[in-house]
Amino acid sequence: AASEWLLRCGATVRYHGQERWQKDYNHLPTGPLEKYKIQAIDATESCIMRIGFDYLEGLQHVEKIRLCKCHYIEDDCLEKLGKLENLQKSILEMEIISCGNITDKGIIALYHLRNLKYLLLSDLPGVREKENLIQTFKTALPSLELKLDL
Repeated sequence: AASEWLLRCGATVRYHGQERWQKDYNHLPTGPLEKYKIQAIDATESCIMRIGFDYLEGLQHVEKIRLCKCHYIEDDCLEKLGKLENLQKSILEMEIISCGNITDKGIIALYHLRNLKYLLLSDLPGVREKENLIQTFKTALPSLELKLDL
């Protein structure tokens, strides 16, 4: 269901153990569900929004999420993401680029992703408290590599 929602919204997914990105909804793989575990999500220029984030709840293998030019992504999306226990454990890398509705409040919620190793924040005009973000992440996630281009 998560793959269907993401692809219908224009995102792409990569399954665990595969190099190829799944882009076409009409060519979703068939077979046993346990064979297809989403490892990475690239939501560049997609129309994903908060209402579909419930589909992410059961995902246990997502290591990377890229949100780039996602006009419908808002703080509550990142807050939901940070509260999903499975994702708190699995996500290692995140990139948030040119998402105009994101503010400090949404970014701060990502500190719950306790295994996050890399976070890129770029072109986010709603993020204003850069120093506060840096301090929060240094305290909560000391091994995080935080790249800011705000």
